[in-house]
Amino acid sequence: MTNRRHRKAPSRRHVRGRQIPPRPHWLLLGVLTVTLSTGLLLQGYTHHLFGITSDAATGVRGRSDAVPEQVTRGGPVIANAAASAHTARVEDRTVALTFDDGPDPVWTPRILDVLRRNHVHATFFVVGTEVVKHPELVRRIVAAGHQVGIHTFTHPHLSRIAPWQRSLELRETQLAVAGAAGVTTALLRPPYSSTSNALDNADWSVLQQADTAGYVTVLSTKDTKDWERPGTDRILALATPHGRTGHIVLMHDGGGDRAQTVAALATLIPRLKSHGYRFATVGAAVGMSGPVQRAALGDRLQGWALIKVLQTGDRAVWLLGVLMYAAAAISLLRAAVVLVAARRHRRLRSRARGRPWGRPVTDPVSVIVPAYNESAGIEAAVRSLAASDHPVEIIVVDDGSTDGTADLVDSLHLPGVHVIRQPNAGKPTALNTGLAAATCDLVVMVDGDTVFETDTVHTIVQPFADPRVGAVSGNAKVVNRGGLLGRWQHIEYVIGFNLDRRLFDLAQCMPTVPGAVGAFRRQALLDLGGVSDVTLAEDTDLTMALCRTGWRVVYEEGAIAWTEAPASLNALWRQRYRWCYGTLQAMWKHRGALVQRGAAGRLGRRGLVYLLLFQVLLPLLAPVVDIFALYGLAFLDPVRIIGLWVAFLLLQLMTGLYAFRLDGERPGPLWSLPLQQFVYRQLMYLVVIQSVFTALSGTRLRWQRMERYGSLPVPAGVPAASDSTRRQPAPHETQTDVVHTGHVP
Repeated sequence: MTNRRHRKAPSRRHVRGRQIPPRPHWLLLGVLTVTLSTGLLLQGYTHHLFGITSDAATGVRGRSDAVPEQVTRGGPVIANAAASAHTARVEDRTVALTFDDGPDPVWTPRILDVLRRNHVHATFFVVGTEVVKHPELVRRIVAAGHQVGIHTFTHPHLSRIAPWQRSLELRETQLAVAGAAGVTTALLRPPYSSTSNALDNADWSVLQQADTAGYVTVLSTKDTKDWERPGTDRILALATPHGRTGHIVLMHDGGGDRAQTVAALATLIPRLKSHGYRFATVGAAVGMSGPVQRAALGDRLQGWALIKVLQTGDRAVWLLGVLMYAAAAISLLRAAVVLVAARRHRRLRSRARGRPWGRPVTDPVSVIVPAYNESAGIEAAVRSLAASDHPVEIIVVDDGSTDGTADLVDSLHLPGVHVIRQPNAGKPTALNTGLAAATCDLVVMVDGDTVFETDTVHTIVQPFADPRVGAVSGNAKVVNRGGLLGRWQHIEYVIGFNLDRRLFDLAQCMPTVPGAVGAFRRQALLDLGGVSDVTLAEDTDLTMALCRTGWRVVYEEGAIAWTEAPASLNALWRQRYRWCYGTLQAMWKHRGALVQRGAAGRLGRRGLVYLLLFQVLLPLLAPVVDIFALYGLAFLDPVRIIGLWVAFLLLQLMTGLYAFRLDGERPGPLWSLPLQQFVYRQLMYLVVIQSVFTALSGTRLRWQRMERYGSLPVPAGVPAASDSTRRQPAPHETQTDVVHTGHVP
């Protein structure tokens, strides 16, 4: 990520381009979120709250005094249960084969083939969730002349759920059948039902509610218990009628392995036919006219929509699972890579502690401070630079400030401090102005809201003893750590940015020297034409350009700078949005490094790929983990989900402890790490999403200056100016009014 920016006057190119960030994508994202949430809720309800087990009667039978006697002693088909109930029996020497719990992609086609070969029609009581999965099988059932009935949507015990859930179960199944095959049915078989004389009061209330909704309940007279897989012979024995009485035979075409059912059916039909039995659908067997009708257009459309939504939900859950594993794998990979790299980086630096980069670098350094309305922190910043134990010239480039920033610096009367005033032209131009005025071969660039320690300048230029080094990244630390937001940013700087810099240093593919604390060879910058204003991440753009020209960029963790972090969520959003968008711009600009060789290739195939994986794709995938976690808590195993979350948090905590140890920081702020997962992390997701949308839409983002809070301490070592002195600027040593050209001459 890049560091501080301040407001930039729009160039002509910016004026011609669109300047307002896109808003419609948030509406699109909201619609997608609501749609996905609805699909997941339906998918979770239909797949995980209930489930097909068997059609065995469960539990102890309750009181049955409310069940009419004509029902308990009557036939298996029950109509008009809400008023004057009556039943119907199957005609003599007639068998109505019924199949529950399907359709199943393996067993339903095999059963249909057996029925077709024997010229027999049957009745299939389908489960709504299975209809959604295999609508083509329902169409095949209807096309073959069989009847369909409903067996609820999720196969719950209807007497044990609320009346509104019963209505939902029946209605959704009916819509699914209408959407799949274009028909509606009046036939219902409640799950876990058996015979008429087994009904209790709770079951009777279900039948009454179903009758009100227009359904005729179909029970059975012979249960083959094939769901128990007792063997083909046992299924045949239980399915075979005796005497002339007609029967409704209960079998299953779904819910498990139905090989025994298929085998028994292939024997049963010819055997019963040879004994003079005929086979018919339930409707035909009891003389019921037209239980299955063509569905109305509205029902067909609603059913089609229901099927598509639930199918999308199924695919979404599968995709979420894949993405969750991908995000977890990427997170583990990153943790492993950065920890191994940080350990190796530390060992290498420890070995070289007695063998520094080379001869001590004592050459004077030009320190460039671009400043726009920095009166809140500029005194602390400049005083800290003036207190350096290394010879420096300090060039403060006032970029058209309106708050007296330049006058304040002049009033300090600090030796070696020069102020250059220019019309507001943006940070890259201010840096180029300072670069043109610099007289030293080495330059350090620092933001106007950043304080150096006394040895920071000396420490950061020591790697230049190696002639291959063209730039050095320092160690930026958050100074305003009070409050949760400050702690979270402090954690991010230490765990995220600094661990990454150690890895980039080791892999020789450093993509960013932060604007808050960075050192450069002046000639290397001049050879590039100065600091480019093409992207909002001028520091990342500049660093990548240096890497591509063959310069080595290293990380010096001992060069510490203290910088102000945003103190509000709104300010943090604006800053990170700018950083992320600018980084995407720089990555796109330097995408050619992916196919180059040498130092440029290392930047492309190591640095850019790392940024793409861990700063773009991983944040885009990370919300998937949260969504799937919520889904898992609601519909899967909460204990396992919480366990995985705790494991992920422990991984982050261990990484944080090691990173804090490397940086010499106290681990106390890490207590807020769990809370960071619920606010800060989500904000960063949205930042990346917004940045990607902005980049894809081709919108130009304005510069947005962060509010300054004046929390930087004035360092000791340089006497403070009196108030009267500050109000009366003395003649400055060097003060120039310049007109920017955009590049270093």
